[in-house]
Amino acid sequence: MHLSEGLLRPEILIGGAVVSAAFTLYAFKTLKDDEIPKTAVLSALFFLASFIHVPIGPTSVHLVLGGIVGAMLGFRAFIAIFVALLLQGVLFGFGGLTTLGINLFNLATPTLIGYWLFMLPSNNRWQKDLLWFLVGFVPLALSAFLLSLTLALNGDAFVDAAKLALLAHLPIMFIEGFITLFALRFIEKVSPHLLHVKEQYVTHRAA
Repeated sequence: MHLSEGLLRPEILIGGAVVSAAFTLYAFKTLKDDEIPKTAVLSALFFLASFIHVPIGPTSVHLVLGGIVGAMLGFRAFIAIFVALLLQGVLFGFGGLTTLGINLFNLATPTLIGYWLFMLPSNNRWQKDLLWFLVGFVPLALSAFLLSLTLALNGDAFVDAAKLALLAHLPIMFIEGFITLFALRFIEKVSPHLLHVKEQYVTHRAA
């Protein structure tokens, strides 16, 4: 799902960088001291999950676990994913620095939908399990769509790659949905306080 350097048009790179920079600066501005350890741990989780990948043309297929990151961090997911992508690009050349902004936008923005799904109220265990499955499924589906859209906007030569990237992520969406469901259920059982996400404007209670 990481886009490699040297492929995208400058206007796509600049647009992604500007939007991602604004979101990331806001996330840093609202970061509380007691959120730093959890943010660091989830950044490491994203780093490991996304680093094991299968190259497909100009991109790759891998787990993201963005739903878990978004559910537990809210807007601070931008910080966790930014740090992980930066380290992957600097240390291993995975993704790259010029594509950092657009990769961050494609991967971090959908985590906010995961956060929203996680905060929806549920009346029973079945509803909660369905929501938590969607917390993993939907953000990855949106990231795959944004990735494909980015490639398609880059020119006709990338349309086939865009279609392939979207199709290749379909089974990963279901896998990530179930991983997220079982991970959140485990966290709920052993450390439920970790599922309480603080936002600047309102205090939410995990469903």
